[in-house]
Amino acid sequence: MKTRLLVHRAEALCRDRSNRGAGLQSCLLAVVLLAALSVPVLLEARQQQQPPPQQSPLPRLQQRQQPVTGTAGRHGRLYPPVDLGLLEGPDRDAWQKPDRVMDALRIADGSVVGDLGAGGGWFTIRLARRVGPNGLVYAEDIQPQMKEAIERRVMREGLRNVRTVLGTSKNPGLPADRLDAILIVEVSNEMEDRVELLKNAARALKPHGRIGIIDYKKDGLGPGPALEERVDPEDIERDAAAAGLRLLERHTFLPYQFFLIFGKNGRTL
Repeated sequence: MKTRLLVHRAEALCRDRSNRGAGLQSCLLAVVLLAALSVPVLLEARQQQQPPPQQSPLPRLQQRQQPVTGTAGRHGRLYPPVDLGLLEGPDRDAWQKPDRVMDALRIADGSVVGDLGAGGGWFTIRLARRVGPNGLVYAEDIQPQMKEAIERRVMREGLRNVRTVLGTSKNPGLPADRLDAILIVEVSNEMEDRVELLKNAARALKPHGRIGIIDYKKDGLGPGPALEERVDPEDIERDAAAAGLRLLERHTFLPYQFFLIFGKNGRTL
């Protein structure tokens, strides 16, 4: 629209110059100047017509740990409940391999298990289906919004073998000497005091119970938080030993995560 106006002005100027006898040369000079002025107008119009660039979802996944305020005391990296959907992509079953994880922890029909830092309950419902009506799953989280999300999900799924637990930053609040296995997935960097938390979690295990810890590798591949927020498996092994646990197995079948399994070492916790 602006370009058309400039052309009309050039034509009018030429007619005016011709009427006054100013000659063709002055008219051409006016057209050239007006054409030069029209270039910024064309560029501006093209920029306005272009759609905004689309953002890839992967950077959002890699930066999903955000500071939140809640009941967790000094926590600075609790997972925001509003972003729970990011944890449940359609391909997660393929790379998380829940059945192989549960096999490694020897979770079977009738088992009593804990899901620590259960979030929205992605693993909780899979654990509940595995242990069946004769088993029990304790789904623990320290954020009330997460606990409520799990309760809604369990109700939708029609599961009657899940109990939700609102834990604290240092104690998951599980019953003592009752659990066959505890699963801790993708929350190691959120723990305020990993040693104390693992020590209290271990008290809930039966004598031959197992604790499985899964978290993202520091190779930068796949989903997960930013690299600086990821935890070295050696740090977890050290803290688990300080909590009275011993390393039983290291599994490497998960493409983006390490998987460590611990058991009680026999000393009083």
